[in-house]
Amino acid sequence: MNSARPWPILVVASALTLVCAVAAGVAGSAAGAELTRGPTAAELQAAARHEVAERWRTWPSGRIFPATLTYSAEQGGQERASRIGISPQTSCDSVDSKAVRTLRKAGCRGVLRATYIDALRGVLVTIGVVALRDEPGAVRAKTAFSDSGKPVPGLYPLAFSGTVADRFTPDVRQTGSVRQAGPYLVLTTAGQVDGRPANAADEQRPAIFAFATEIAEHVLTDLSTPRMPDCTAKEWQC
Repeated sequence: MNSARPWPILVVASALTLVCAVAAGVAGSAAGAELTRGPTAAELQAAARHEVAERWRTWPSGRIFPATLTYSAEQGGQERASRIGISPQTSCDSVDSKAVRTLRKAGCRGVLRATYIDALRGVLVTIGVVALRDEPGAVRAKTAFSDSGKPVPGLYPLAFSGTVADRFTPDVRQTGSVRQAGPYLVLTTAGQVDGRPANAADEQRPAIFAFATEIAEHVLTDLSTPRMPDCTAKEWQC
């Protein structure tokens, strides 16, 4: 019995082997190119957005809330607000109950708070950084807060026992603000050091609280401004 294969079959088999080898070589080459190529512009932008969204967790608290923040003085020139303390808590319940539900529905990941005092040591300001899941969520969450300067619904003040901020309770709040950029809201709530309730103030002086929004803008700008990844730096993995 002749067991030799006819030539046509051998030719087809050889051709198939060659095609598979070529296909494997092309696939291997493509895989190698994929592994060794640099990141695309779209990938770099996505990495930058991700880095911004994680800053509230990855940055040291002292970087988010610097020891001092500059602002414009009423009389002209620059003054500095000094940080009194930073809360170790990150609960989304750090705002009035009317706003908590909206924050959670919008994808609240946490709220960071720190309290500052102005250069004249008469006004206290708590700054709150609200981290949301994404920018659309931050836009939705912003609607839970007044943009007319009213402190309620707004951020709870952060008091520190044994300091000039020990009487900074919710009843002391006289003004508030809300700003949004990227996946963040930055809220402020402000009152006077002497602990007087808002309804007991003899004279409303909105100008003395104006610096609160200005220092909050510094915090928001630092947190929300993207930086393109630097693949040569240790903090980036490209």
